[in-house]
Amino acid sequence: MPRYLIRKLEQVALLSPEDRRLIEELAHRRTFRLAAGEELAAEGDRPAAPRLFLEGWACRSKSFADGRRQIVGLLLPGDFFDLNLDLLQAMDHSVAAVTPVLLAEIRRDALEGLAERRPALARALAWDTLVQASIQREWTLNVGRRTALERVAHLLCEIFRRLEAVGLTEGAACELPLNQTELADATGLSVVHVNRVLRRLRIAGLLRLRGRQMELPDLPALNRLALFSPGYLHLARPKPEASIR
Repeated sequence: MPRYLIRKLEQVALLSPEDRRLIEELAHRRTFRLAAGEELAAEGDRPAAPRLFLEGWACRSKSFADGRRQIVGLLLPGDFFDLNLDLLQAMDHSVAAVTPVLLAEIRRDALEGLAERRPALARALAWDTLVQASIQREWTLNVGRRTALERVAHLLCEIFRRLEAVGLTEGAACELPLNQTELADATGLSVVHVNRVLRRLRIAGLLRLRGRQMELPDLPALNRLALFSPGYLHLARPKPEASIR
């Protein structure tokens, strides 16, 4: 059941029962699982059909031959990998599971048929692609201009808001399966530096970590510290006239 994608699309469009049925139909054609650490695609691979993350987390990354890696994006439940990537000749980055994941493979002809039958729903899916590009721009700003403290805090704020949008938060808490090495690779910092930043956030009462869970006790204060504004996520509840027909 692609409930997380449906929750996300409902941020910008009022989905009808028929819209939900069509999305479910897309996601039930072929599903498969990957274990944590397993690679979904490697740089240079021929892109496969679009996939939808039904459960679990993955990361996009670029690496040097000497092993240095930069995580350039996170794929969370309800995210596509990638609606249009199969139009390219070769992958320009790698994607690997952070946790066990469940994916649905989406046939290109099914997507094209959906666009013909339900053009407004197709626009909602296009919105999702544009938001991924917007997130990428924010990540560039994050590693290019924010301080170490701001970088880590901003990433935590973004993760919380993205999970909140699909119903995967509980109060001020959510899952955080990333280890400190992965946080370092996502923020362009050393593991030692990330450890220091996390310690500062805990001492300030802005972060609590328990295993693979995080709690943000004062999210407004953390937002201010991170210079975080959620506008780039383009999350807004639709007005009644925005319903899909």
